[in-house]
Amino acid sequence: MPKSQTPYPYLMENLTTAVLVLDAQLHLSYMNPAAEMLFEISLGRVRGQPMDALVREDTQLRTSLEHSLRTGHPFTEREHVLHPVHGHQATVDMTVTPLTETHQPRQLLVELVQIDRQLRISREESLLSQHAATRALVRGLAHEIKNPLGGLRGAAQLLERELPDKGLHEYTRIIIGEADRLQALVDRMLGPNNIPRKKLLNVHEVLEHVRSLLSVEAPEGVHIDSDYDPSIPELLADRDLIIQAVLNIARNALQAVGESGRIVLRTRVLRQYTVGQVRHKLVARIQIIDNGPGIPEEMRERIFYPMVSGRDGGTGLGLSIAQSLINQHGGLIECSSQPGKTVFSLLIPLETTDD
Repeated sequence: MPKSQTPYPYLMENLTTAVLVLDAQLHLSYMNPAAEMLFEISLGRVRGQPMDALVREDTQLRTSLEHSLRTGHPFTEREHVLHPVHGHQATVDMTVTPLTETHQPRQLLVELVQIDRQLRISREESLLSQHAATRALVRGLAHEIKNPLGGLRGAAQLLERELPDKGLHEYTRIIIGEADRLQALVDRMLGPNNIPRKKLLNVHEVLEHVRSLLSVEAPEGVHIDSDYDPSIPELLADRDLIIQAVLNIARNALQAVGESGRIVLRTRVLRQYTVGQVRHKLVARIQIIDNGPGIPEEMRERIFYPMVSGRDGGTGLGLSIAQSLINQHGGLIECSSQPGKTVFSLLIPLETTDD
């Protein structure tokens, strides 16, 4: 279906839905401007070429298209991940409809609605909601634990004074020591409880401070690199809290790569970006990237929960605390991970004095 012969060309060219038409050999006959934007290539360059010219080898997609072409049955697939040859990975809802005209070979009409943004916003809302629920649960448990601990410690101190045999003081000291240890654990679970003291700061100065701290701790085989966007304006934030959040994540990355590997501290600025349900003019994105083994799939949904740790001896509090610190700045921490590449993204709104 050449572009000039497309029915209702004005409507097709102004649709936000990406539309493709494939012929009987699954070669591209037509795509509208929305599809050109999705695949980042013009129709003139790929017309008449097979789907492989648009999408990297996708056996599942090709099998489904061939079945629909052969049987004439339409199908819909939700949240299909496309890997365009020239563009960026995209998640789409896809509807395929066979087109049958008299004495003409069957064609396929493919409609693609990109849903990455909706999925991201939904994921962020879920993450924020889960974190708020977890914090409420932890605070409730902390209240229930701290009161008996105080009484237990006080009773042990009184008992120590009354014991005639000083040799028995060892046992009361154990009670007091364990009560103090549990008290400290509860305090760490709650994280910092101070109101952030926000001042304008250079985010790259903060990251360079973190990089210098990591360099001292890192084995010789670990390289810590930077990739900064110098156009990022000053950030209104509490310097100490941002340092702690970045350091908590960066130290996890350091432990993940072991004796040899690479960690990258990267910054970018995002415009008209939604964090949770709030849209911001500018958002600073700080990324900590490592080439370690990655986070096990069964843990990825739970890594920001307190007491969840992927290593022996870990408290599982570092990421939970980091998330709380960034939440206090109106931001959010996201994570994506696969073997060889784990990315933690700290999203912090860049509010100006006018805002």
